[in-house]
Amino acid sequence: MGSIALTDFLIGLGILLVFEGILFLGFPGWMRRAMKSALASPDSVLRLAGIISAVGGLILIWFVRR
Repeated sequence: MGSIALTDFLIGLGILLVFEGILFLGFPGWMRRAMKSALASPDSVLRLAGIISAVGGLILIWFVRR
C-alpha cells in the first residue's frame, strides 16, 4: 500500500468491524433490538444520526492527527 491515508482508512475500517463483531458476539439480543429499532425509524432520523456520527468521527480524527 503506497498511501498512508489509504492504510489509515483500512485500519479504521478493520477496527470498526472488530467492534461491530464484538457487539454481535457479546450482545446478540441487544443488537437485534437495535436493528429492529433502526428499521422502524424514519429516514430523516437515520440521516441525522448518520451525519452526527460522520461529523463526530471527523472531529475525532482531526484531534488525533493534530
